[in-house]
Amino acid sequence: MEDQDAFERDFFQLKPYYTDARGRLPASPQEYPILGLNLLRLLVQNRIAEFHTELELLLQSALDNPCIKHAVELEQSFMEGAYHRVLSARQTVPDATYAYFMDLLAKTVRDEIAGCSEKAYDRLSTSDARQILLFSSDKELLQYVEKEHPEWEMKDGFIIFQKVKDSVPCKEIPSLQLITQTLSYARELERIV
Repeated sequence: MEDQDAFERDFFQLKPYYTDARGRLPASPQEYPILGLNLLRLLVQNRIAEFHTELELLLQSALDNPCIKHAVELEQSFMEGAYHRVLSARQTVPDATYAYFMDLLAKTVRDEIAGCSEKAYDRLSTSDARQILLFSSDKELLQYVEKEHPEWEMKDGFIIFQKVKDSVPCKEIPSLQLITQTLSYARELERIV
């Protein structure tokens, strides 16, 4: 179950059973948990457009199923930035098989927050970082930083973000030259036509 590529492959082999053969074969009791897992997988991989495409393919009655509803509510919370709701949803999964993807979603949420924090701040106190990244202890924060962001420096109770400040500044666009060249091309095209 902990191989997303294999899950995706297997899901696409199974999908015709849920769509094309509907009505000709008996309904599977695992249909909605598997469809919900697929939606959750797309959410974890931040493939929101595909998430909505899959959602559109479902019957209206499927949207009332707890497995599907759980994934939809997670996506809404994720898009709203209600990350506490996303992380607390781990406690209310409709099926035990959702645990793996919920753990991955927690990592996705933290990575999203970390990326924004890195751009917004030069440094953060460890207590603020712990609160922002939704960790319950400094130990969890330290493990996350060591594993996911070794470029961050932890010093004197602060996390110092290593920004790419020495990057090459954007070049100015030679607008006057560009306009002149474009007009020249237009005149040439006019002469040809």
